[in-house]
Formats: sequence, structure tokens, C-alpha cells
Amino acid sequence: MSMDRRHFIMSTAVMTAGAAVRGLASPNDTVRMGVVGCGGRGSSHVSAWTSMPNVELAAICDVDESHIAEKLKGLASKGVKAPATYVDVRKLLEDKNIDAISIASPNHWHTLQTIWACQAGKDVYVEKPCSHNVFESQQIVAAARKYDRIVQQGSQSRSSAALREAVQKMRDGELGDVYMARGLCYKWRDTIHKTPPSPVPAGVDYDLWTGPAPKREFTKNRFHYNWHWFWDTGNGDLGNQGIHEVDIARWGLGVTHPTKVSAIGGKFMFDDDQETPNTISASYEFDVAGKKKMMTFEVRHWISPHEAGINGEKPGNTIGNQFYGSNGYLVIDNYNKYWSFLGKDQKPGPSATAGDKHWQNFIEAVRSRKRQDLNAEIEEGALSCNLMHLANISYRLGRTLHWDAKTMSCVDDAEANKMLTRAYRTPYVVPKNV
Repeated sequence: MSMDRRHFIMSTAVMTAGAAVRGLASPNDTVRMGVVGCGGRGSSHVSAWTSMPNVELAAICDVDESHIAEKLKGLASKGVKAPATYVDVRKLLEDKNIDAISIASPNHWHTLQTIWACQAGKDVYVEKPCSHNVFESQQIVAAARKYDRIVQQGSQSRSSAALREAVQKMRDGELGDVYMARGLCYKWRDTIHKTPPSPVPAGVDYDLWTGPAPKREFTKNRFHYNWHWFWDTGNGDLGNQGIHEVDIARWGLGVTHPTKVSAIGGKFMFDDDQETPNTISASYEFDVAGKKKMMTFEVRHWISPHEAGINGEKPGNTIGNQFYGSNGYLVIDNYNKYWSFLGKDQKPGPSATAGDKHWQNFIEAVRSRKRQDLNAEIEEGALSCNLMHLANISYRLGRTLHWDAKTMSCVDDAEANKMLTRAYRTPYVVPKNV
């Protein structure tokens, strides 16, 4: 279902709209990449593009100059040619020789940076979640369509050979009628404590880091990584690790928009600066051709059991999914492994373990110019992000939301609808019309 029901105003902060992407004549042409955000996750982006044939890391961009210096040092130690460096992504986008960018900045920047890149004629690999709110989910898809760009969300599980097989098994009826999906995100998250306001570190453009969000006094907890736990910049663990499992659950269940969303939770155990809940349970109801389906999702922050044998990415974590059908159930462990049990006697069914090639999938689509070649095309990412956003709104308001996909709004709930977007700080405004 198309999400570009609303349009947006072109940002005056970006270059001439519709600049043509540099032509890629053959599979052997070099794809020149720019990485935006060189911190924790950005390191994976830098590593990916510098380890692939016929892909060049042409530029890196970060508002923290220490991140840039660290990356340049690491690249030099590996004998990699030094890329151009930028602090402001708008300057990077002026380089017409750059084909695409990959975005690993904080969540509140993902949509605006993607829109600017599309307007500048660049393809985009954007980290999850691709949006900070429902309005942004619509605008990021609209920009990709308007400027005919290849835009992929960083949902690596979509490129896992094992998980793609698992979903196909469910589509083929291996589990019978799949009526319910669960997503689990139990990560061992310790307290972030409390940090007082402090001077902005040298070499950091804090105004540019803040971007679309309200300007706050600088504290270490609102900066690197811990920005996930503040509503201005993050979406809690539901939008951090959890969005992966939300996406897998929606994908496997074969649904798009919910009809009903309800979430409860809270911040338990710790007295610290964190605003977002460290424990939350969300339930969704879907209507598929008159037949109801259900999905649940849970975030826990401390000690939890390994349910259904799911071990997660390291000890103490339980990261995965479960699917229930009329003829059995299927379990997904983290990103690259699944197993199943069939019939009333629960005999072992299909299973597989295989990795993903998500970075390669993006580059292949950049070359083919076919968005259908993407395993996590931006509209799929935006649909899953909306499930996360609606659950967070339900939690914050303390009530069930009834969702109308035709109007992209909550039924008879003005307070909830106000939370579908945000007030943007000039000039970092996600535009409404093109």
C-alpha cells in the first residue's frame, strides 16, 4: 500500500532538486559512497564499503571531528585511500561524483538527511528506524518516489537467506494458517545514571547534531548512543534493537497497517535520566481480507529467560521471533537462524542457518536501478517503523489506538494524531510538500 498520501515542501537548505546521479554503465563501474555518521554503527558502514569490490568510500561526514579523525587513522592503517571529510551533510551532497550515501546518524536525522540526499540525486542506505515519527515515514517514501531513488532501510534480516526461506515456508502454508507473531527484544541494559549539563566537547558542532530536535543543554547522556533513550532524538529500545524484530514479525505475518494498537510498560528499577520505557509490551490487531491476525512485541531491559531456545546475539540477550499457525510454529533466533515444529505432535520441521548480504543487495540495486531488487525497500521499512511509532504513542497516552490506514490517522483521537509528527527546529524542517 502506497504511503505517499501527503507531499512535502522542498528544503531550501539543499542543492538544486533532481540532480542526476552519476551514470553506472556496467556492473564493473565503481560505486562511490559517502558515510554520514561515523560513530558506533557508522564503523560498520565504513567497513562494509571498504571491503567490497568496485565500491569506493569517497567521503565521510560527522559533526564530531574526533570520529572523523579516528576513522581516517583506521583507514590509513589498512592502506585505504583517505576519503573526503565533511561536518555538514549538505556540503557532502554537493559533490556530484558521489553516487550514494549511507546514514548512521541518530534517529531524529534519518528522514531529513534521506530527503536531502534524494533531492540531490543520491541513492540512500539509511539505518533503522528510517523515521522518527509517522509523518516522516510518509515523507521519506514520497521523496524516494518523487526523485526515483534507490532507498534501502538497514534491516539486515530481510537479506538473510535463512529468514527469507522461513518466510517463504510460511507463505507456502508449511505452518497452515499463520495467525499470530511475536517479537522479543530482551537486552541486558544497565542504568545510564544521571549526568549534569556540561560544556560541549571540543570539535563537536552541537547545533548541527541537534538538527530537527529542540535545542537542549548539552549532557553526556543526551549525546553519543544514549540519545536512544530520549524522545527528542530516539525511540527507546523499541526503535533501537526492537525495530528489527518488529519488521521480521510484520514481514512473516504478511501484514501492513494495523487496525488496533495497545501498549503498556514503564521504566523499572533505575532512577536515571532515561525517558523512554525500559520495559514495554505492545499488541497489534490486523485485518487481512476480513480475517484478523495478531502480533505482540516485548522489550525487557534486564534479566530474562531464553524463550523458545532463542539465545540472541550474546549471553543475557534474547532477540528473536515466534510465529504460530494452525499446523505448527516457527522460531527465529536473532537474524540468521530459524527452526520449526509441525503438527500436534510437534515433529521437527524445516530449519536453516545462513547469513545476510544486505550491503551487497543495496549496491546491486544501485547498479540495476530497480527498487524491486531491494530486500528492504524504504516503503517496507516505513511500514514497520509506523508499528513502532504507534506503540510508543499508545504507551505515552496510556490508551488503545484505532488506526485508519486510508487517512493515516488515529480514529477520533486528536491528541494521538498530534504525536504523529513534531515541531521542527528551523532550518532543519522535514518538508510537507514537494
